Amino acid sequence: MPVTDELSPADAELIDAFASHLALERRLSPNTVAGYRRDVEALAVFQARGSSSLRQATHPSLRRFIAQQATRGYARSSVARRVAAVRTFYRWARARGKVQADPAATLGHPKVTSRLPVVLRPSDAAALAEAPSQMDAVGEPSETEMAVALRDRAILELLYGSGLRVGEVCGLTLGRVDLDRGRVLVLGKGSKERDLPLSDFAIEAVETYLDAGRPVLAAEGSEALFFNRRRKPMTPRDARAMVEKYRVRVMSDRRVSPHTLRHSFATHLLEGGADIRSVQELLGHASLATTQRYTHVSRGRLFAAYQQSHPRA
Repeated sequence: MPVTDELSPADAELIDAFASHLALERRLSPNTVAGYRRDVEALAVFQARGSSSLRQATHPSLRRFIAQQATRGYARSSVARRVAAVRTFYRWARARGKVQADPAATLGHPKVTSRLPVVLRPSDAAALAEAPSQMDAVGEPSETEMAVALRDRAILELLYGSGLRVGEVCGLTLGRVDLDRGRVLVLGKGSKERDLPLSDFAIEAVETYLDAGRPVLAAEGSEALFFNRRRKPMTPRDARAMVEKYRVRVMSDRRVSPHTLRHSFATHLLEGGADIRSVQELLGHASLATTQRYTHVSRGRLFAAYQQSHPRA
């Protein structure tokens, strides 16, 4: 049964108003709004199954909801995100007079273990980006298969060469790529734009895709840059499946996602001597603390090099 079938009309209306606030007033990205919506809908279903509603939630019932998430096996980071969504929802609802009191005001934050991002070696990142050039079709590849390979190469080069988020790549349009200047204009989180440089590899890959790949895949009249085999604009889910396909081919023993290439982009820049504030701007991080995670990765590699190389290590 879909989640929405278990929501009361009053809770569904309240969640819609909250989502509109996030999108129109706070100008959060569609993916972020969808995440908040899912989290609050999960709470609404939990309340409904207890013959209650979002407006009738109490601090004890919210604690039971959070405890249920943990017993269901959700990762600490997922539970923490859900708590944050619930707190944001009730803070908004209280400010708008939707509820008389905020039952989440004193809701604790689950502690989340800080994990360093997974980073590929430069040679592995390059091998993954170049994997689409190695066609695996039996016999002569079809026009569509050739177009898909060109598309995949362009996307991988953008993920690793410019550090784009998967949603940012999928949201690109023709007008946002300037191959003559070697720039791409990205619409990131919070509708903030970043004018990013393109690597020489990315310029070549995108140019080849525009010449010989996009005309095969594109839907007529669409300004989207990338398309799936159904001639629909590429989605983050499509891109993740694509990365997984090549991950199996070139490094089957590693866990790799589109975000791994973004992590690798940042770490390789820092290891190459780039200033951390420049990397922050390239990544579109609002806080320098987020970018500083990559300095820990780089420092760890320096320590490993010391252990392997120094005669008295």
